[in-house]
Amino acid sequence: MNLVQNRTVLVDTFGASEGAGLRLKQAALIVAGIALLAICAKIKVPVPGSPVAMSLGTFAVLTVGAAYGPRLGLATIMGYMILGMLGMDIFQNSTADLNGISYMMGGTGGYLVGYVLATVALGMLARAGWDRSAPKMAGAMLIGNVIMYVPGLIWLGVLYGWDKPILDWGLTPFLVGDAVKLALAALLMPALWKLVGRARS
Repeated sequence: MNLVQNRTVLVDTFGASEGAGLRLKQAALIVAGIALLAICAKIKVPVPGSPVAMSLGTFAVLTVGAAYGPRLGLATIMGYMILGMLGMDIFQNSTADLNGISYMMGGTGGYLVGYVLATVALGMLARAGWDRSAPKMAGAMLIGNVIMYVPGLIWLGVLYGWDKPILDWGLTPFLVGDAVKLALAALLMPALWKLVGRARS
């Protein structure tokens, strides 16, 4: 597994690359990334054959990580978490009445931890060039999904008890949707790199 992180990520291919211009670009990307995460978290698409609608939140988390790289991706996801902690209704199932710390300590708390870890992981894999080809991007998405599910399922077990059907609650209903998102990202990221290459040629 090649994890030599000397490759550029998508956001490195445009705009300023140093100085004040770079800082302004990074600030704008963080704001845009947080907005994307918040919007996608609220979008739910029915999945045929599955009782659970597919949210685009996890897709946004993983693609932001891949497009931004580990450092900028971490800054973006932490900004998103801080705004959510302060009570903004930006999480998938948060509401005007259920938000902030109380929401984050509920059943989705472990998945939110997984979001942070997966964003960094996808950023690292993108720095290693995994976002340039469909098979590697699919592998990166699979790794990211595993990283999100592990703390999510552990927290469900701790919160509700291991005698409960934890996998039925927090894993199996989402597998179909995750497979769709994995395939979409595996096609999208390499396609964006091809567009970058054509723009430069």
